[in-house]
Amino acid sequence: MNSARERVEFLRREIARHNEAYYANDAPEIPDADYDALLVELRALESEHPELESEASATHQVGAGTTTVFSEVTHAQPMLSLDNVFDVVELGAWADRVARGLGEAPSSLAYAVEPKIDGLALSLRYVDGVLVQGATRGDGRVGEDVTDNVRTIKNLPQQLRGGHRGNVEVRGEVFIAKADFLSLNQQQREQGGKEFANPRNAAAGSLRQKDPAVSRTRPLSFLSYQLVDLDGSMQFENYYRTIEQLSKWGFFTAVETIVVTGTDAMIGRSSWFEEHRHDLSYEIDGVVIKLNDLDQRAALGFTSRAPRWAIARKLPPEERSTRLLAIEVSIGRTGRATPYAVLEPVVVAGSRVSMATLHNEDQVAQKDVRPGDLVIVRKAGDVIPEVVGAVPEPGKRRKPPWKFPTNCPECGAPLQRVGEESDTYCVNPACPAQLLQQIVHFASRGALDIEGLGESRVAQLLAAGLIRDVADLFTLKVSDLSPLEGLGELSGRALVDAITSARGAALSRVLVGLGIRHVGPVAARELARAFGTYDALASAPLEVLEALEGVGPVIAASVYDYCRDQENRERMARLDALGLTLREVREETSLEQTLAGRAVVVTGSLEGYSRDGAEEAIKERGGTSPGSVSKKTYCVVVGDAPGASKLTKAAELGVPMVPATDFGELLRTGTWNNTLS
Repeated sequence: MNSARERVEFLRREIARHNEAYYANDAPEIPDADYDALLVELRALESEHPELESEASATHQVGAGTTTVFSEVTHAQPMLSLDNVFDVVELGAWADRVARGLGEAPSSLAYAVEPKIDGLALSLRYVDGVLVQGATRGDGRVGEDVTDNVRTIKNLPQQLRGGHRGNVEVRGEVFIAKADFLSLNQQQREQGGKEFANPRNAAAGSLRQKDPAVSRTRPLSFLSYQLVDLDGSMQFENYYRTIEQLSKWGFFTAVETIVVTGTDAMIGRSSWFEEHRHDLSYEIDGVVIKLNDLDQRAALGFTSRAPRWAIARKLPPEERSTRLLAIEVSIGRTGRATPYAVLEPVVVAGSRVSMATLHNEDQVAQKDVRPGDLVIVRKAGDVIPEVVGAVPEPGKRRKPPWKFPTNCPECGAPLQRVGEESDTYCVNPACPAQLLQQIVHFASRGALDIEGLGESRVAQLLAAGLIRDVADLFTLKVSDLSPLEGLGELSGRALVDAITSARGAALSRVLVGLGIRHVGPVAARELARAFGTYDALASAPLEVLEALEGVGPVIAASVYDYCRDQENRERMARLDALGLTLREVREETSLEQTLAGRAVVVTGSLEGYSRDGAEEAIKERGGTSPGSVSKKTYCVVVGDAPGASKLTKAAELGVPMVPATDFGELLRTGTWNNTLS
């Protein structure tokens, strides 16, 4: 582009195309963060070149027009969009503008801070308490009539609880909860259907089905956040009272919404959502901040596309697009061959990503991503980045489909798929890549936690011929290590000392380190506590293993087979001879065992405890803290932003739900004062 005018025209065409894909077709081609970048660039160019301003520009519009699938609905009041900010500095500047516009001190203003749910905007009209119409946002002025489909949403009241005489609109978002989304995709896989890319797309596509019977089969939910009193029959002083009214009528509202006073408190609460976004039962892509006082809102008014009294703080994007440079295959400790993408580096969820998993051969074929493609990369929190799919590039010629290799890239042995599994494995047990990852895993923090024994150091020891197995670690001497590059007398001594200390590791940690298939930390602790020593575990009959809580037939069979494999028996004999404890070491504790033998599930965040800290506090009192609710669960402790699936399961099974405020009492006495209904 040689001129600002040409660039502006290009950006307007691109934004219009993506608006059509997102709002009208429910099939976005690029992540929200990439769309936001286009809009930010267009707004900056129009600001620098006022002569290029146009009321028809995307910077003055909301959404996209309607399609011919549904009849049109003209909104009684426009459904406007929100302006965005992307960090706390911009958020603070917005708050200053609001205060100046009202002639008030920033510290005196009250704000409602609520989650920006990633769903499909919907407006519902009720006449005398009865639902008469449901409409999408459309272009903000005209939406689509989806009333028949809206009636299939199970948590949406067809009649307002308690009744109401008058004409009102209730606005909010149609969404699919995280747990429901996983179940929906599982159902799609079982039925041979196409999996949905994310909950937002699934919700939008499900609501806009031609046949309401299809919508009825989808786990749609509705969250309300705005009450529009069309005939002025109701009086409210502030926004929070309207939310309370919506809740009384039977609508689901965000329990995380609170009102705070002052800029610092508002910014702090918005940052709370960034910290806890993965604890919520639904996906969010930001935080919405609104003036609570309705008179102050009226005084500030609106721009052509957004209210001046509200803003959306976008959280660090968890999806971005970048170029796929190559597809490679890595070999793990079990021999599993995992394809991964080599990418042009891109910042996703606040970290720089240059590689992402592609899971397995079937996933590469299903997503049809090829070297050279522009692809969408997703990274949620601490989850390993993954490639979601390719971005359409009209007119661009793509390379041929990528083919999974037939031989291991490390040792050249055949790669084979096992049974009906979608995973592919290197069949050579002596594969150097497998051995490397086995030893790295054995020394990792969750296993024996040997400081200084990371992947590069293990690779160096293997290359020098000093180790061939995890047992060889305990034969290393300082004189073996000091000649190696980067390891002198002092660092060699430190590594040997760390390995020596690991000899006393509890059996549960050793079981994790051995990498027995399906045995994670929870199962390892149950096995170690039940049998006490490795010898007792190794000689246990299969039916005894299967009877243990938290183990089951799959884990039991895996442990049983591992203990009877000749190579594994020889390895364990060597570890025993080299001084490993191989028994469960129980730390002495003066804490009363108030929860002995009881399973306590924690959902949501508890003040004063990290997730691991709450789990450890339960275990220190003799209890267990599994990740799911069952009939054997003693109680569920409910903190901030709890998981909906755990609460639902607890309610179905009649498991008591304990408020977070009673967690301390539960630890002290094994009982509690209050129970959530």
